[in-house]
Amino acid sequence: MEKFISFGEIQKSLEKGETNCLSIVQYYLNNIQTKAHLNAFVEVYEQSALAQANRVDAKLAAGKAGKLAGMVIGIKDVLCYAGHESNASSSILQGYESQYTCTAVQRLIDQDAIIIGRLNCDEFGMGSSNENSSHGKVLNALDESRVPGGSSGGSAVAVQANLCTVSLGTDTGGSVRQPAAFTGVIGSKPTYSRVSRWGLIAYASSFDTIGVFSQTIQDNALVMEVIAGHDEWDNTSSRKPELPYSQLLHFDKKVKIAYLKEALESPMLQAEIKKNTESVLKNLESDGHQVEAVDFPLLEYILPTYYILTTAEASSNLSRFDGVKYGYRSPNTHNLESMYKLSRSEGFGEEVKRRIMLGTFVLSASYYDAYFTKAQKVRRLIKEFTESLLDDFDYIIMPTTPTTAFKFGEHSDDPVSMYLEDLFTVQASVSGVPAISVPNGKDQNGMPIGIQVITNSFKEADLFSFCNYLNQKTEK
Repeated sequence: MEKFISFGEIQKSLEKGETNCLSIVQYYLNNIQTKAHLNAFVEVYEQSALAQANRVDAKLAAGKAGKLAGMVIGIKDVLCYAGHESNASSSILQGYESQYTCTAVQRLIDQDAIIIGRLNCDEFGMGSSNENSSHGKVLNALDESRVPGGSSGGSAVAVQANLCTVSLGTDTGGSVRQPAAFTGVIGSKPTYSRVSRWGLIAYASSFDTIGVFSQTIQDNALVMEVIAGHDEWDNTSSRKPELPYSQLLHFDKKVKIAYLKEALESPMLQAEIKKNTESVLKNLESDGHQVEAVDFPLLEYILPTYYILTTAEASSNLSRFDGVKYGYRSPNTHNLESMYKLSRSEGFGEEVKRRIMLGTFVLSASYYDAYFTKAQKVRRLIKEFTESLLDDFDYIIMPTTPTTAFKFGEHSDDPVSMYLEDLFTVQASVSGVPAISVPNGKDQNGMPIGIQVITNSFKEADLFSFCNYLNQKTEK
């Protein structure tokens, strides 16, 4: 079977009778087996995927299939799927089988998408390299000595290596956009509340969003329109009406674009990324768009604000994993206190324990006002400043990452260097606004470069439209 780059190609092939869903699933299963060493999948749902393919083929024959019939999707290992194991790539949830299905996943299934398996990630979504998983690291298919990014590294590589049509990841501070940039695919983060978080194993509840990886903007927009919308099970989900994003991709207007001077002048920024970003900005200006440099004096405060607040929320959210109710329980315990201590210290990985301790510290009585309260105030300033920029400009453009994919172990002994990989993605997360990373050429080692576009809350339709236009102009 020929390689399918997009769902549109799959649909055409199905309409012509050149293939069927069963053959498509088998094609991806063969790819997964051939490229198993990449470690993108932690579990492949072979039997259930083949059974679902048969059901969708019958619905296609009857003319009753949903809009995603024939789309094969992988889901990050923090998204629950009833009857299947979900463990957030953590030993603390080893063997836990979900009792219900994540709303976003269920909405895909309702439109006849086929779920092929769960994908490796940094433990509980905490990491920028996918080196923190209890299932082992994921390899970047373009250079197996380099990281795929994190925390949704398995989701990115699954699309990069053609192991599924589209995948779901989660983005708390850049965990979809950063691995998308590192692997040369498209990664989207919606407005916070645009997609229900029901069934997402929480890391930081006021930041967590479910995002999409794809090879094309069309596929990304289509999946987003299916999973978006209010959910009665998630009171934080927005009631704003959903739009048919995939049908609104035509772009034919002149817009105002801002870029952050501080981002392009950052000493952290790799020279090739700076060059490619500046080239895109010049091309947009040549096309008649208004492109302006703007000051963002709060840039240096975004990353510490993000890590103070997310570690605090992680400390609270992960307190439920205690060895009592479900998941891992240490066999070395001799009383209740030792059961709590040993189960958590043995079950959690080093990075997760680091963030829990940081979060517990900033929430402690002596430091709550000095750190947590102050960070909340700074978050409000960052959000208001970002929104004021987006009142004056249609889009903000910046590099997705300060560097291209680095080698395994390069930042393992220096958490601060690892955290700095999120330097340009956390602004959208702290502000709650939507953002998309699209490919923007490669560096001298052949590793992909990403460029990120941000717009105002609930303007996903405009964002997809502009990124579709931009993606046609950038180097792949």
